[in-house]
Amino acid sequence: MTDRLSLIFAALADPTRRAILARLAEGEATVTELAEPFDISLPAISRHLKVLESAGLISRSRSAQWRSSRLEAGPLREATAWMERYSRFWDDNFTRLDAHLKRLQEEKP
Repeated sequence: MTDRLSLIFAALADPTRRAILARLAEGEATVTELAEPFDISLPAISRHLKVLESAGLISRSRSAQWRSSRLEAGPLREATAWMERYSRFWDDNFTRLDAHLKRLQEEKP
């Protein structure tokens, strides 16, 4: 079984799925609406939506004959929290590098 974070990052690895999430950040949309900007079939968009849904990044609902998708932000927070640890690591390293470069400049004759 794949852990949740792996599912989230695998879903985010595809540019089409990231674009779909960006569109859903503006509000709910149907499969047809989500497919509009892409040169791929509706079944292909549906497969992308299934991946996003499996990762918990979207939820889907049915109203009459329409099926709409909605962004679920919780998993994005989970991925961001995981990456935040490494952000602090890089910030610390850049701070040390900056201090080192300043020392080198001060030592220049």
